[in-house]
Amino acid sequence: VQLQASGGGLVQPGGSLRLSCAASGRTFSSYVMGWFRQAPGKEREFVAAITWDGGSAYYLDSVKGRFTISRDNAKNTVYLQMNSLKPEDTAVYYCVLRVFPNIVTSTTGYLYWGQGTQVTVSS
Repeated sequence: VQLQASGGGLVQPGGSLRLSCAASGRTFSSYVMGWFRQAPGKEREFVAAITWDGGSAYYLDSVKGRFTISRDNAKNTVYLQMNSLKPEDTAVYYCVLRVFPNIVTSTTGYLYWGQGTQVTVSS
């Protein structure tokens, strides 16, 4: 499985960005897709994830109400709409795929990782 993320960039505080991640290669009957991020000098942290049918989503507390995760299974693509961005959201964002149907927040729960896309929030 290959994960190709895109959509990162530089944005001012309060601005918005939408990340996309397309999965290709082997497919699974049901799987979770999501996003982690890693800021300089910090550990990688879970941001959001969504189940195969889109019925359940889970978010890092600090992004609730600002970020929305969604997916288009016809395109094998997951999206992260990020609004009201803050400087503390600055990080490299990684797309992930879990081959099981339940959401977990640990890095070890995700077998497949994309290459990362930089998000910088700064004035």
